[in-house]
Amino acid sequence: MRLALYQPDIPQNTGTILRMAACFGVPVDIIGPVGFDMRDSALRRAGLDYLEQAVLHRHISFASYLETRAPGRLVLLTTRGTVRHADFRFETDDTLLLGRESAGVPDEVHALADHRVAIALRPGLRSLNIAVAGSIALAEALRQTDGLPPLRSVHD
Repeated sequence: MRLALYQPDIPQNTGTILRMAACFGVPVDIIGPVGFDMRDSALRRAGLDYLEQAVLHRHISFASYLETRAPGRLVLLTTRGTVRHADFRFETDDTLLLGRESAGVPDEVHALADHRVAIALRPGLRSLNIAVAGSIALAEALRQTDGLPPLRSVHD
């Protein structure tokens, strides 16, 4: 299981996603161009000391990402998804692709995804924060594939 961030533009969200990925042991691909300096203090504040534990792969463009991407299905989280995340059957080698906070992904990237998954929201509400959506989908994907880490003992 992997996460991929398409041209992220909010450092706090990227930091939060990297922290979450470190906690779950999930590698992250960051597909550029990125809308901020990866040394940004907001990114570091959101990620805390977990950033050093994150497995991060950077790609200068979507084309370079496609050349080197891990095997498995590309599952796009999108408000235009055709299946609810809880109804989708995730696989252990899926990559969950998150679009830009400001614009999602362009139509050509949307078309290249193997699957398009949405998180159902109440009528009249548009979307979730990308870090929240990524966390919800990743937790469900790891639950389905028995990839959640074990609980720590209270003495750990």
